[in-house]
Amino acid sequence: MNPNPGESKQPWQDRLHEATAHVEEDLRRVISYINDEVVPDVRRHSSEALRVAAQELRKLAERLEAQRTPPPPRPDAPPESSAEGKPKS
Repeated sequence: MNPNPGESKQPWQDRLHEATAHVEEDLRRVISYINDEVVPDVRRHSSEALRVAAQELRKLAERLEAQRTPPPPRPDAPPESSAEGKPKS
């Protein structure tokens, strides 16, 4: 029973409207926090990560090129011979 007969309980639609208003305000605060605190930090760290990745890719490219290019002949090495053991002419 309602102790005050002149006051009725708030209808569920009013309570839903009030709850929605609170959720919207909380959502605005979360969006502001993400935009002001999270996004700049992610941008800073992602640019650092890209720089590190670029350095590692450069090192990898250098290693691949080094493997593809034969080393220069040593001056004290004997002349190369064919598969049959005869010197090349």
